[in-house]
Amino acid sequence: MRTYLDHLGVERGLAANTLTSYKRDLRRYLGYLDSVGVGDLDAVTEQTVLGFLMALREGDAEHPPLSATSAGRTVVAVRGFHKFAVKDGLARLDPSAGVRPPSPAKRLPKALPLADVESILDAAGAPGTVLALRDRALLELLYGTGARISEAVGLDVDDLDLNETDGSVAGTVLLRGKGGKERIVPVGRYAREAIAAYLTRARPELVAAGTGTPGLFLNARGGRLSRQSAWTVIVKSAERAGVTAEVSPHTMRHSYATHLLEGGADVRVVQELLGHASVTTTQVYTLVTVDSLREVYAAAHPRALS
Repeated sequence: MRTYLDHLGVERGLAANTLTSYKRDLRRYLGYLDSVGVGDLDAVTEQTVLGFLMALREGDAEHPPLSATSAGRTVVAVRGFHKFAVKDGLARLDPSAGVRPPSPAKRLPKALPLADVESILDAAGAPGTVLALRDRALLELLYGTGARISEAVGLDVDDLDLNETDGSVAGTVLLRGKGGKERIVPVGRYAREAIAAYLTRARPELVAAGTGTPGLFLNARGGRLSRQSAWTVIVKSAERAGVTAEVSPHTMRHSYATHLLEGGADVRVVQELLGHASVTTTQVYTLVTVDSLREVYAAAHPRALS
């Protein structure tokens, strides 16, 4: 298992958070194998893996029952482990090959109305503080580029190019996504102006409190802003704005994608902007826009209603 995790980290280039999840899932699997008296890879059968899946869904004294999504993620880790063991000559057969992860209920992404997004942006940070400029820049970047929260807090100042390129879109940002994949995304005027204000009037004061870092978004001690702190920035801004819907960093990303598609953007362009490996992942947003089209049709067409 340690060999497999090294493979994921070094050869596959998985992110640290993903590796942590794999390690947690596989440790639980090892614990289950131990509890049923299996101590050798070749002693694992398909029924053993199915039993583990059932245990995940049912829970026990130490673990609550897992949802279909969480159990499915764990089974994916187990399947990858067994497939690797066979490929690396550590086992003769793959007992997990016939075990399919449970299918989770399809949930549509949560997108906010534009008015709510604008209210959250306007409510960023405590007024009159350098952190208000940072928070506004962070939120404008998240909504203006569709960046994941990990991509945003991982940015360095040098990843930005805010020079105007034409009359409508100014500048770009280099985002590093899952698996170390990079993409260049346009930065619009509102985000560019908020970031420029932060870089000029707030970041110098924040960086002076620390030991110097190339990170773009800094905390009050001059260090790089953490994911948890960035999450808090969004939640607090939503509370100040009076937005009652559940808001998270991914809400801004979902809203970015949905608003682009509603504005007429091609789904494959949105795929590139979001950094999705497959267009199938992006197409779930089209379900949201189809619902919007149905509402407009029902309200506007004279023969839409029976």
